[in-house]
Amino acid sequence: MAAETSKNRWLIAAAAVGIHISIGSVYSWSVFSNPMNETFGWSLTAISITFSIAIAFLGLSAAFMGHFVEKYGPRVSGLVSTALFGVGMIGSGLSVQLESLWMLYFFYGAMGGFGLGVGYITPVSSLVKWFPDRRGLATGMAIMGFGFASLIASPVMQYLIGAFSIAATFYILGVVYFVIMLISSLYLAKPPEGWKPKAMREKEESGEQSEKKDLAFLTANESVKTRRFYLLWVMLFINVTCGIAILSVASPMGQEIAGLSAAAAATMVGIMGFFNGAGRLAWASISDYIGRPNVYTAFFAIQIVSFIALPSLTDALIFQAVLFLIMTCYGGGFASIPAYIGDIFGTKQLGAIHGYILTAWAAAGLVGPVVVSWLREVTESYALTMYIFGGMFVVALFASILIRADIKKLKEKQENEEYAEASGSSS
Repeated sequence: MAAETSKNRWLIAAAAVGIHISIGSVYSWSVFSNPMNETFGWSLTAISITFSIAIAFLGLSAAFMGHFVEKYGPRVSGLVSTALFGVGMIGSGLSVQLESLWMLYFFYGAMGGFGLGVGYITPVSSLVKWFPDRRGLATGMAIMGFGFASLIASPVMQYLIGAFSIAATFYILGVVYFVIMLISSLYLAKPPEGWKPKAMREKEESGEQSEKKDLAFLTANESVKTRRFYLLWVMLFINVTCGIAILSVASPMGQEIAGLSAAAAATMVGIMGFFNGAGRLAWASISDYIGRPNVYTAFFAIQIVSFIALPSLTDALIFQAVLFLIMTCYGGGFASIPAYIGDIFGTKQLGAIHGYILTAWAAAGLVGPVVVSWLREVTESYALTMYIFGGMFVVALFASILIRADIKKLKEKQENEEYAEASGSSS
């Protein structure tokens, strides 16, 4: 116990960022596309399937390994993620050296993807427990690392491919990520039961701040029997579906609607990555002050207006500003969800519940890009697609209002129980 309490919670947060910034390099996969196509003659579609497999396994392993994370703790699950992702990267180097696409699917797609999912959920539930006073900030920092990873990884990958080879790039990054993730995982730990930071404890003891309790304390299997679980799932699904769809067509849409050149559109896509990462930290931190329900309602209200306005925004600067705003909401949705789960389900099995909720990400990854591409081909315009997405956000806004009714009932129940307890103890 003493060893656990000697941990520095900010270093725990840094360790979480270390894991997320390593596994988040998956978003730089497209850097390998042209070099592999030119070197081995593999089609771009066949190469992109590797990324799709990795994201599919990310979603599946996050959903199915949540209970493992809760049972064995963040250090063990972090080491499992380290081994899988590290071996996946090094195995990808061997696959490329042997010119085997099927081996690449196995090592990078399946093995690396499995490591991705476990690594994504590993530090989150611990961070929520280490930062009961700043849940949004803590999870926002880690998940920001995942969003920002490609900004660092992409230029590094490009340099290594040019200076050495595709295989060497996988070997070098595999070793580097393995070391970063190993050191990070070994520092991770759960706080002792009921632990609170000193400042928070002192404020509660002096009566300056009342003790804030979670509205419920459910297991993962109990949470999936509640309406609020499915409302949260729908909210994340819609936010991610529309965000991924925008990411997949941002360049051609910018050229078609706002008249951007191909180079300017490519620059815009890079800057979108920055706002995706920054939005994760900014919105999650804001949620600590205005509450998670208000943040999600704000996401959807902003995006209803933004998506409906996009097709008519022919001014390049305004068009890009609106896209960047949408990207902050997209990233913020990922970062604020773990803290929201903690608020309404408690931290008993937060990792497992988070894993279940992330199946919305896997589903959105399949739906978003396909829907936007199909609608563009059928209508020969992005306008109808944007209006449909605007309509989807109306549904999400309605879900964010419905979940408030559930939260209100939970608060009333909690207040009644506290009143009954106080009455019983006074008599």
